[in-house]
Amino acid sequence: MTLIGPRFGILLWWLLDQDRWRATFSSFWIAAIGFFFAPWTTIFYMVTFPGGIEGFDWIILGIGVVLDFGSYSGGVFSRRR
Repeated sequence: MTLIGPRFGILLWWLLDQDRWRATFSSFWIAAIGFFFAPWTTIFYMVTFPGGIEGFDWIILGIGVVLDFGSYSGGVFSRRR
């Protein structure tokens, strides 16, 4: 579910607010890479982008990166058991 949930959120957000996506990402490919490989980071980037990324926003983006790594590595550890 952690792999499908954020991607569904990204898709829904893209359908509802395309202007924000165009303002945030200069290229479709950057957003597509985020969709497939780092969905949590992409969501947190979209949340923090409007005012520019500075200060506490870097911590929020770090949380997104940790969630992405946790989503991928959690499956590896659960398969070992």
